[in-house]
Amino acid sequence: MDKLGNLINIRFNSCIMRIRVNRMPNRFYPDSTRTILRFMDYGHDRSKGIIRKVMEMDQSETEAVLNDVLSKFAIRHRNITKILEKHYKRIVSEVSELANELKKVPVNKKLLIGSYFTNEYSIESAAFFNPSIIEAPEQYGLVEGRKKVILSFRAIGEGHISSIVFRSGVIDKNGTFEVAPYGDRIEEASMVKQHKYNKEHFGQKLKALHVSENLGKLILKELSDGFIYSDLEHVVRRITEENQLTMEKKLELEEVIWLADSYHDIHFSLDTDISERVIFPVSETESNGIEDVRFVKFKSENGHFIYYGTYTAYDGHSILPKLIETHDFYNFKIRPIHGNGALNKNMALFPRKVNGQYAMLSRIDGFNNYVSFSDNLTVWENPVKIQEPHYPWEFAQIGNCGSPLETDKGWLVITHGVGPMRTYCLGASLFDLNDPTKELARIKEPLLVPSQDEMEGYVPNVVYSCGSLICEDTLILPYGMSDYASSIVTIPLEELLDKIMES
Repeated sequence: MDKLGNLINIRFNSCIMRIRVNRMPNRFYPDSTRTILRFMDYGHDRSKGIIRKVMEMDQSETEAVLNDVLSKFAIRHRNITKILEKHYKRIVSEVSELANELKKVPVNKKLLIGSYFTNEYSIESAAFFNPSIIEAPEQYGLVEGRKKVILSFRAIGEGHISSIVFRSGVIDKNGTFEVAPYGDRIEEASMVKQHKYNKEHFGQKLKALHVSENLGKLILKELSDGFIYSDLEHVVRRITEENQLTMEKKLELEEVIWLADSYHDIHFSLDTDISERVIFPVSETESNGIEDVRFVKFKSENGHFIYYGTYTAYDGHSILPKLIETHDFYNFKIRPIHGNGALNKNMALFPRKVNGQYAMLSRIDGFNNYVSFSDNLTVWENPVKIQEPHYPWEFAQIGNCGSPLETDKGWLVITHGVGPMRTYCLGASLFDLNDPTKELARIKEPLLVPSQDEMEGYVPNVVYSCGSLICEDTLILPYGMSDYASSIVTIPLEELLDKIMES
């Protein structure tokens, strides 16, 4: 078997060596020391018991236990007392019958109670993979040919929960990547749920969710033209209490709250390094993870740039495609994506409008590549199939590996293909600049296959990427290695484009 595996690799390598695919020395591994502080709920009765025990402690014992907590963990986390206080307030709101007793509780007891409902979570303990790379917003202080870049990764911790994490550095035209040191005080974002909804637009979303017309009208009748999340919660609660609803209708109302919950804004403190910011699941739609964000630097029609990312939210049962938007990587706006062109996974936006419309790649059937066009970034209809598996290494599945890159020969799309033994390889295709539904050419053999030392990991035999970058005349392609760690290859752009056109 080993001999056969070597022969396969030799055959693939001999084909792709005509294009210089240079594996860089950079490696990005999971780091179990990178932790965040999470709220921990023991359930109502158990939580009530814990609170009462702390309330019964005398002051000297309270001080001793709290000081022990702070001495061990304050050095590991920024603003730990602020987090403990937040978790205290949250648990008190859930055990509301103790609220009056707790009014005169001293600060040290509040912080100690908060500590019992706090745990460290290692965000990268299991895996660190599926990277994308983009130019950073600020590019000052660099010599010609060098770019500041941001890499995003999918990090997995305990319980297979995924989050989005970042690294930064400087890359030159030769693909040499200088990784910036990363911080060790990881911070979750603060979330703003008071998103303002447009009633007409929300009504369209309800139809897309197939909420019954009568129930939809009942909900919308009670809402103002511009409403917030708490308004909707109040309306849904009143409808539930005042009507004899079937189980089906109750489930529809849960879906309405689920939809609204998927809108939120998040913010990071300005004193955090980008490597210290983690976008961790915060809504019910993301409770089991945030998967495979594909960031793109989008050029608007007025020449300004904004960063968008598409990702998949997973709640343990269903997936929901989402759009994340930022100008500065401190403040993010998150919204769900809908429509029959936004099913399944693998969505990637084009870096500009095409013929006056937004364009997005997708893999709605889990098997083929599609493109959709829209006037609205969150609604995608009428997908057009543009690629299906053609070569043996992609017979099982073909999909994109990030947003298209604009070249003078067409839209360059790095693809992934799934072949024998569920081996993931990377390929490359070109599409017409003015009509991306037209595939101009694709390479016959894989551009990148798992090397011998990349075949083992969290998910074996996988190379995969969520976004690449052109720097001068070089393609910079970060990739995940068997869903465990990540690395980078560089490829001369003209050699790649010529090879694709030859195919």
